[in-house]
Amino acid sequence: MPVVSLRDVSKVYPPTSKGGEPVVAIDGVSLDVEAGDVYGIIGYSGAGKSTLVRLVNALERSTSGEIFVNDRNIAGLPERELRGIRLGIGMIFQQFNLLNSRTVARNIAYPLEVAGMPKAERAARVEELLAFVGLSDKAGAFPDQLSGGQKQRVGIARALATQPSILLADEATSALDPETTHEVLDLLKRVNREFGVTIIVITHEMDVIQTIATKVAVMDQGQVIERGDVFDVFSNPQHAASARFVSTVVKGVPSPAELAVLQERHSGRIVTVSFRDSEVDQSAVFGEFTREGVSFEVVYGGINEIQGRPFGHLTLSLKADDVAVDAALARVRTLTNVTEAS
Repeated sequence: MPVVSLRDVSKVYPPTSKGGEPVVAIDGVSLDVEAGDVYGIIGYSGAGKSTLVRLVNALERSTSGEIFVNDRNIAGLPERELRGIRLGIGMIFQQFNLLNSRTVARNIAYPLEVAGMPKAERAARVEELLAFVGLSDKAGAFPDQLSGGQKQRVGIARALATQPSILLADEATSALDPETTHEVLDLLKRVNREFGVTIIVITHEMDVIQTIATKVAVMDQGQVIERGDVFDVFSNPQHAASARFVSTVVKGVPSPAELAVLQERHSGRIVTVSFRDSEVDQSAVFGEFTREGVSFEVVYGGINEIQGRPFGHLTLSLKADDVAVDAALARVRTLTNVTEAS
């Protein structure tokens, strides 16, 4: 059974001005997150992804639909009942949301204080979490003495304090540099692997999804437009918004304008060859060209990898007589998709 399940969920805000139209932030979303998933929700600014994640812990109330967390519909629950459910849902934020007047240790202890945990148990739990995130030497430091990466580690430790089964990460790496981003993502992988915590990652960064997520939903204008295993969605996107995200990390098939430039620069026949996981052996493809005496040059595209599985497109300039090129392409087409520029 899913640990988080949304059924036809919508969130509509009142008009922002007199006589204006209501603002539809979430529009009929249905989504299942299974136990142990690292589920990425990706979308450009304004897509509704942050609103969606705030519905999961009822920081925002849905306008319609059902939201199940561990089999309990939280959509209509009163605040007093939601407090207990929220103890099982940790959250980390883009801007860390640490209390500057508290030390690192007391920031981590804060949710335990709210939950009423005895002082000795709080101290032991804080010590355990500081060791887990690699900040045992920073227990007495204050947030303004920490780097951005260290602040986010504190945020993760605090989110884990009550031993939640679900962790929500809302743009948790957007304020960090690339190196620190990967350190934080590695830590989240450990949280998932060692504690079995289900993680929902909200982001606009494709690199975050391909690094950590097992499944992904792509949002656009308040709707989920595509979903599934990360490799399947991004190696063969079915929607323009999904394809735009893929293009941020690997070039795909060149556009007509790009093809025109390539044809001006290269005298050979221009073809694009697609590669997807182990379905296509690159050496076998190139071997067919070599067998027919066709020289080739990669002029566009690239191969990317998600969870050890490669995918991408390579645009080649082929040089040989037409008979040799046609013979080679005929055999390559038995191996994979080939698109030839007109």
